Amino acid sequence: MTNNKDINAGIIIIGNEILSGRTKDTNTSTLAIWLNSLGIKVEEVRVIPDVESIIVDTVNLFRKKFKYVFTSGGIGPTHDDITSESISKAFNITYGAHEEAFKILEKYYKPGEFNEGRQKMAYMPIKASLILNPTSGAPGFYVENVFCLPGVPSILKAMLGGIQNKIVGGEPILSHTINLRTVESEIAKSLSEVQNKNTDVEIGSYPFFRAGKLGVSLVLRSTDQNKINNCNSEILKFVQEKKIQIVDEG
Repeated sequence: MTNNKDINAGIIIIGNEILSGRTKDTNTSTLAIWLNSLGIKVEEVRVIPDVESIIVDTVNLFRKKFKYVFTSGGIGPTHDDITSESISKAFNITYGAHEEAFKILEKYYKPGEFNEGRQKMAYMPIKASLILNPTSGAPGFYVENVFCLPGVPSILKAMLGGIQNKIVGGEPILSHTINLRTVESEIAKSLSEVQNKNTDVEIGSYPFFRAGKLGVSLVLRSTDQNKINNCNSEILKFVQEKKIQIVDEG
């Protein structure tokens, strides 16, 4: 059996537009949900600017720290798309026109449309392996354990299927949510006692505000459904004793 603790991932979201708030990051959620389904736990996410030295340093840190690294953004045709060149420097691989990527893009565009800007999308570490793009033609790429994907959410999502066979996961990480009409301070002690008895289940506590009322979502996560069920029963027991209302379960 593969130990999920050994199969982790880090996500690097690259782009000034994310840091400025102009663009909302949804790629973290997409990647994390997908990786969890494969039994790969996301342990860290960083949002960084389009600055070469920061990209190089972050990629080099992450690729040593995690089994898999996923980057999103900065591989398009514009002047501020510098991820490909930065990855080349991180791995000390020549940056240039990738022969296979160039051919793919050349076929994708009509004669005369494959201009200099679009040709830039074929520039990457020349030894990189490609991640095919079923949506817009321009491929992503990976070098060793670092997978580089575009920033456009719909395109990123469409490309995930092409790398599923390139990574090895553990047991899928399952989850169960209980929504309570309470505040965290009211359940903190009881929740700690349940967590101490169920160390194989990760219990997350997240306050929410709905319809003018406060509540807390408890999310139970584990690779073992039986352990989630046992943990859930223990939580429901103290919830009943404290006469706390359950809003809904899922």
